[in-house]
Amino acid sequence: MDAADTIRNCIADVTALRMHRTGDPALAQAVLEVKTLQSRRFTGTYADLMADPSVQPATRFFLDELYSPGDFSDRDDQFGRIAGTLQTVFPKPVVQTAVSLAVLHAQTEELDQAMGRAWLALAPAPGEAARYTGAWRAVGERHARHQQLASVIAIGQDLTRLTRMPGLRTMLRMMRRPAQAAGLGALQHFLESGFDTFGELARQRGAVERFLATVHERESHLMQIMFDASAVACETELAQTLGQAR
Repeated sequence: MDAADTIRNCIADVTALRMHRTGDPALAQAVLEVKTLQSRRFTGTYADLMADPSVQPATRFFLDELYSPGDFSDRDDQFGRIAGTLQTVFPKPVVQTAVSLAVLHAQTEELDQAMGRAWLALAPAPGEAARYTGAWRAVGERHARHQQLASVIAIGQDLTRLTRMPGLRTMLRMMRRPAQAAGLGALQHFLESGFDTFGELARQRGAVERFLATVHERESHLMQIMFDASAVACETELAQTLGQAR
């Protein structure tokens, strides 16, 4: 399957999930609550990095672009509309970044929707940490969670490779006005923001590798606890992390 087909299929899957939630307000609200809690959890897990000026922009980029509960429908629509021309307009590394983002988005939406259903079923659970832990374990999908994390790391690696392409920053800047005129502003923002954020980080020797290794280590640790530790240990860990986000 080529890049365009992969992007179109991923966006179609995400759109179908969103359409389903449109007809089920309770599920839509549950998914939003799950996404919001996950964003708070990310903020708590990386509170130290958010306070470190050298990696704060990269951490903020991951939070805003990958872990945010925000509405990415505009960006999805733009990816879907230009999927067929990506391979002829953009260099191969940019196309790969678009594919990585589309794949991650589809993986995330599918898992979040499953979490939303489990969240609704566990409404009487005492406290958000207990409710989230119960939903996580009801959904399971250990392999899918690891695939999701691999996609997050891949995007960081892809963006880092883009910063090493001579002339690409100039090309992106030149595309800004045409992209806005064509209704591709959200996609343009993602590419420019990612390029600038990881370009700055890449100027520090080994900083990108350390940042991505930290994300991989902490997310893997959380997944191991959520799947393998006792429910009480999971709830305690999650509650502490959420507390750090306040």
